[in-house]
Amino acid sequence: MSDEPLISLRGVRREYPAGEGTVAVLADVDLDIGAGEFIAIMGASGSGKSTLMNILGCLDRATAGDYRFAGRPTADLDPDDLAELRREHFGFIFQRYHLLSELSAIGNTEIPAIYAGVSAEERRARARAILTRLGLADRLGHRPGQLSGGQQQRVSIARALMNGADVVLADEPTGALDRRSGEEVLKILAELNAEGHTVILVTHDHDVARRARRIVELSDGRIVSDRPNEAAPIEADAASALGSGPSETPASVGVLGAALARFQESFRMAVLAMFAHRLRTFLTMLGIVIGIASVVAMVALGEGSRRKVLSNISSLGTNTLEIFPGKDFGDVRSAKIKTLVLSDAEALARQTFAAGVTPTVATSSTLRFGAIEASAQVNGVGVDYFTVRGVKLLSGRFFDAAAARAMSQEIVIDENTAKTLFADTTESPIGKVILVGKVPCTVIGVTQKQQGFGSSGNLSVFLAYTTVQVRFLGDTSLRSILLRVADDVDTSLADEATTAFLTRRHGSKDFFILNTDDIRQTITATTTTLTLLIAAIAVISLVVGGIGVMNIMLVSVSERVKEIGVRMAVGARRSDILQQFLTEAVLVCLIGGVLGVGLAFAAGLAFALFGSSFVFVYSATTILAAFLCSTLIGVVFGWLPAHGAALLDPVAALSRD
Repeated sequence: MSDEPLISLRGVRREYPAGEGTVAVLADVDLDIGAGEFIAIMGASGSGKSTLMNILGCLDRATAGDYRFAGRPTADLDPDDLAELRREHFGFIFQRYHLLSELSAIGNTEIPAIYAGVSAEERRARARAILTRLGLADRLGHRPGQLSGGQQQRVSIARALMNGADVVLADEPTGALDRRSGEEVLKILAELNAEGHTVILVTHDHDVARRARRIVELSDGRIVSDRPNEAAPIEADAASALGSGPSETPASVGVLGAALARFQESFRMAVLAMFAHRLRTFLTMLGIVIGIASVVAMVALGEGSRRKVLSNISSLGTNTLEIFPGKDFGDVRSAKIKTLVLSDAEALARQTFAAGVTPTVATSSTLRFGAIEASAQVNGVGVDYFTVRGVKLLSGRFFDAAAARAMSQEIVIDENTAKTLFADTTESPIGKVILVGKVPCTVIGVTQKQQGFGSSGNLSVFLAYTTVQVRFLGDTSLRSILLRVADDVDTSLADEATTAFLTRRHGSKDFFILNTDDIRQTITATTTTLTLLIAAIAVISLVVGGIGVMNIMLVSVSERVKEIGVRMAVGARRSDILQQFLTEAVLVCLIGGVLGVGLAFAAGLAFALFGSSFVFVYSATTILAAFLCSTLIGVVFGWLPAHGAALLDPVAALSRD
């Protein structure tokens, strides 16, 4: 035994607040303990023996005085340095075992080695070897609830020996055991001492204390007796029992390997905790699921609506400019302005920015077929009109340039007109003659109903513009000129060029232009704004879900305070505790994110199955953002309870009921 004590206390006091003052649980304790000693600390309940053990094991700090371990002062060590001391030099055996209920015997045993950075293979082999030597070879996979009290205490001893502890601290190790199991535990402690471990036994039982070679007795926080015990029994062949001396510390796997092992432990414990409280975990996830599903679904619905609106606008003809006489819509003089003529359309058609130009005229008239008559809009258009406007045929054909030159009486009717005039017959309208006013016209085509902006429930028919000008209006001026902008030309630039061109031709600006691209941009901006508004509302549910995660994690921390204390006692750093609970919060949110995205896809499928006109267009960016958002929620809202858990005092956590 070395001349310098392994443990040295000088003038150590431990005081606790009591009302407006303090109470001293330990008062000016001086104590030296050499390496390899077997010492029993005795005293009645409240004498301060457990407090002394907590200070010796670096679970608690002295209020005053000097505590040195192997000559190293402990007063100025930070929590992680104290955790290192516990991890590398101390092993704890508790009266109530303090085993983690979710882990097996071998899982509980290897916890200290995880925090020490030992490889999985080595720590598993060492834990199995120690448990086997303690008589638990057939109980390696059993959880604490499946073990007897004596077996649980043996697992606690195995955990204490996992990192080759120099000092084994046993706090009333037989207090919860029957006599036979207690004797077995005391025999194991004696064997450990014979192997070279320093054993510090805390007890109030004189029969237990007599197993030690030195007895220190406390009363009212002071040492009243410190004597050798010559009558202590000597364990024969003790060294062969365990073969696990204090020098046999398992090798570390390095910084990265240790960090990975601790993360794996955090992940495993998070999964176990979630499965142990499945209903609570699901209810915690529910807010995240609803929030993520709302965001993804609303953005997908908004994008689908935007595309539908653009598709509807495209049905009117994309990239089009429509030129009208007058200063603007509602100009009372527009009917008197006759300067918009066919030559303007022909001149515009020769411009480089024009992909197609068609003149239009319009009037209203009465349609008759047999005994049926109806009012309709009569549109005089050029042959390019149907292409520019994106009008599609339901049956028949469109008229051609020859019909326009000949002022043909061929007519194209829309679907509404066909249903109105030919409701009483199952025959095709193609080839039938209808009266438009007093002019007989032959139906050559039926167009599909036009959707979206500009569509109308009124009946519409189409004739060559020359036919309408001569046979209906008697006027060669135009109602409008419809110009399709070339795909490689910006619509706003074409608008400016058209305005400048016609102003020069007419000598003044006696026209105005309807730019359908402006309408498209306005509607797109509106749908985007509405989508963002709905998504913002959905984000609120995410925040509410995040608050729910924080609340449940706070409850989880309060329920698992003793687990936190045990992990700190076996060497867990504050960062390890923070990581464990933060991992659990993030995992809950990530799984909630996966379920939320799945729910959003299910919503889109449901809409499709029920024949809704709404289309969900999902974005990989939005889905990725949803996962990042759920992870961020886990980090932000999980940090507070996780940080609180990391700041817990080990001794206070272990003493929590």
